[in-house]
Amino acid sequence: LDGAPLVVLIDNGSASAAEIVAGALKDNHRGLLMGRRSFGKGSVQTVLTLDDAHAIKLTTARYYTPSGISIQAAGIQPDIELADLALSENEDDASRISERDLRNHLKGEAETSGGTPTLATVRSGAPRDYALSEALNALKAMALQRRLTSPTQEKKG
Repeated sequence: LDGAPLVVLIDNGSASAAEIVAGALKDNHRGLLMGRRSFGKGSVQTVLTLDDAHAIKLTTARYYTPSGISIQAAGIQPDIELADLALSENEDDASRISERDLRNHLKGEAETSGGTPTLATVRSGAPRDYALSEALNALKAMALQRRLTSPTQEKKG
């Protein structure tokens, strides 16, 4: 990825291997973690079958991040905590409506005769997931920052 910006969404559904990867990315400053604290499944368990009806689940190891922090029960804390919210559309918000959203508006030169995009069509590309929306915003900011600092770094090198 040549150092491309990376945002990883985690929450209490992120467990085990997902936590190991998230912890490694965070400890190595390779990705920005957003969301909520992960589940905290930081143990390796082996199931030993005793007979057809019985088994023993034996904990054989613990997972640690590269910096030596145990994941068990603590989980991974994101760099940016996000509330458990959902995006909603507010049709009454007149500031989000433009001329082309109005019925029978005067057509612009770029509009085709095949019809006018409706307000729903214009907004359909936007994510409805709050965490995903925030992650995309962070990625855009990181990409912009990288682009702005890149020419300076090339002049120094």
